[in-house]
Amino acid sequence: MKPIRTLKISISGVRGVIGDSLSPPLLTRFAESFGTYLNSGKIVVGRDTRTSGEMVKHAVFAGLMSTGCQGVDLDICPVPTVQLMVRKLGARGGIAITASHNPVEWNALKLIRSDGCFLNSYQAEELLSIYHQGDFRKARNDKIKQIKRNTLGIPSHLEQILKHYGPVKWKGRRLKVAIDCCNGAGSLMTPRLLHSLECDLVSINTIPDGIFPHPPEPVPQNLTDLCRLVKESEADVGFAQDADADRLAIVSEKGVPIGEDNTLALAVKFLLSQERGTVVTNLSTTQAIDDIAQVFNCRVIRTKIGEVNVTETMKKEEAIIGGEGNGGVIFPRINFARDSMVGITLVLHYMALAGSPLSTLVEDLPRYYFVKQTVPCPSSRVRSFLNLLKETYSREKMDLTDGLKILRPDSWAHIRPSNTEPIMRIVVEARSEEAAQVWAREIIAKMGNG
Repeated sequence: MKPIRTLKISISGVRGVIGDSLSPPLLTRFAESFGTYLNSGKIVVGRDTRTSGEMVKHAVFAGLMSTGCQGVDLDICPVPTVQLMVRKLGARGGIAITASHNPVEWNALKLIRSDGCFLNSYQAEELLSIYHQGDFRKARNDKIKQIKRNTLGIPSHLEQILKHYGPVKWKGRRLKVAIDCCNGAGSLMTPRLLHSLECDLVSINTIPDGIFPHPPEPVPQNLTDLCRLVKESEADVGFAQDADADRLAIVSEKGVPIGEDNTLALAVKFLLSQERGTVVTNLSTTQAIDDIAQVFNCRVIRTKIGEVNVTETMKKEEAIIGGEGNGGVIFPRINFARDSMVGITLVLHYMALAGSPLSTLVEDLPRYYFVKQTVPCPSSRVRSFLNLLKETYSREKMDLTDGLKILRPDSWAHIRPSNTEPIMRIVVEARSEEAAQVWAREIIAKMGNG
């Protein structure tokens, strides 16, 4: 029996531990499901730098080829590059082989549709039905197509960014930029981008060997080395990416992490200062986005958690920018994907436009404080817990789009079940750290008494 804790098959794709639950036969079967779902055609495949990536890639191609699909191998590249190339090549879909911010022993498949966005929940359910039924399309020998190698992924991605934004100058000089790519997929693209933007570069962890020097999630506790590099090199800014380079964390010239949500806040403020339009983000992203948009008389639309929920709404509403508060910036003129390279470009151009140090730009953002907690919660108790909280806060403004969000004038709390684990996620934001902590403790206590 496969260990449940290390194998997760869900609407998000398939994820597991190599050498434990995520085996080549399972990967091939999942790829067969996707090939059957797409009913043949061209499928673009790229991977991050994990040492298991080559093995996973071959298992995936075996499954795709067996269904008559034409596999296109981008090899190592950022996830947003895979998404961009699906559209550029007119492919039926794509597969990104990456476990993103998970530890190095994990790997996963993220499934991409023809418009470069991930599958939505309805499409994923249809795919999972094919997977569980096991009735896969089978190509005859003369219909099996050989894999095509394509080395144009990163150059095409760079070209698309540089088509919109050129070199940056800050107070008449080149910006000095420090980067930490965690030896991930960004190692092959981010230095090239910064050289094209005519920045002076100091870097750590830019060898794409899949040996992560620290946990790959770009959160403050994993940015110690980058903070030190920024201070020692007197860099103007520092950027950190996760293993697949879709998320971006930023360190100010003082060597201080600015916080995940401020990545998107800076990008939104820069873009809205140049043009007006709709912004889309999810329910757990900082209220600062709404405050910034209000200054420019622009609309903010909130969605369920999940990149595809943001991108689908952006398309529908013709939004000019969007993203998620975990450091994911989506700029549709370049890519309908969370893209750390786009985030880097927008922030550098904002610095150049403002002529101010990054720390000053961050100080000018609306100030909020986050508390994020998880509470064990079996699926059988999710409804009763949410009903209890609805009753407790019945006099307050609520949003039931995704779990329960309670809204107050200067604070909010979002409580929702995880899609992949038996836990409840609680996010509270307030004007003071103490207020956020007090409310989070109150919610957890209510759940404990339920």
